[in-house]
Amino acid sequence: MLALSFLVMIGFVLLVEGWDAEGAHELHLKNYVYFAMAFSFGVEILNMKMLKSKASK
Repeated sequence: MLALSFLVMIGFVLLVEGWDAEGAHELHLKNYVYFAMAFSFGVEILNMKMLKSKASK
């Protein structure tokens, strides 16, 4: 589900950049994509650590 949401978000960014490249640059859309990817990566790391600590108990 997470990968699908990234594909949809990247597709949306590509559509917006295709319509108006300068407007997309002013909106800093790529920064939003990078932030979302970094945030979800951090959440997944925390999730893996929590699952590992539960399994060792």
